[in-house]
Amino acid sequence: MVEIKAEPFAFPLKRDAIALVVIDMQRDFAEPGGFGASLGNDVSRITKIIPDVKRLIEGFRSAGLPVIHTMECHRPDLSDLPPAKRNRGNPTLKIGDEGPMGRVLIVGEPGTQILAELAPIDGEIVIEKPGKGAFYATPLGEILKERGIEQLIFAGVTTEVCVQTTMREANDRGYECLLAEEATESYFPEFKTAAINMIKAQGAIVGWVGSIEDIIEGIA
Repeated sequence: MVEIKAEPFAFPLKRDAIALVVIDMQRDFAEPGGFGASLGNDVSRITKIIPDVKRLIEGFRSAGLPVIHTMECHRPDLSDLPPAKRNRGNPTLKIGDEGPMGRVLIVGEPGTQILAELAPIDGEIVIEKPGKGAFYATPLGEILKERGIEQLIFAGVTTEVCVQTTMREANDRGYECLLAEEATESYFPEFKTAAINMIKAQGAIVGWVGSIEDIIEGIA
């Protein structure tokens, strides 16, 4: 068995049953004028990981392994957006409102799209998710089961919210999860650190944490 160097101990790779999940690398979270910036966040923390996420994606593509992208977004009529979510955050620019890049986090709007540098290619799955976790109200679980996927490598944003939520959902469903440390980020550096520590604590209670270089070497 091939092992990937990781914390808290080596990740036992099942190469024929692994996929990369790239969480919410969208314009609204990464670009000036987007929803993330409207909340007062420094989006440069997100844009700086684009080359690392791209390298990880290209490593999976070169190895012939599946890449899955997620997008946090809602229907134009907001029927899948509960008031408890819409009414928090920026009081002047809420999800569904018209912003500098179209309606915020609405399917089909410019700001909702995945960054051009990381855009899916033909054949790659894109999950449109109305929640923080990628399993909630989406077909992700069925897709993974149909493809015989048992292990997931994670990248994307933000570490402590959508990434960690999805890892916890996956862990509860029996998937072995590994987070690529350089390919994930938060608007708050201390939140990323705390999330990583929680994920790998107590013998990988949620999952493992490793480097892009070790992951790409392992799957090659």
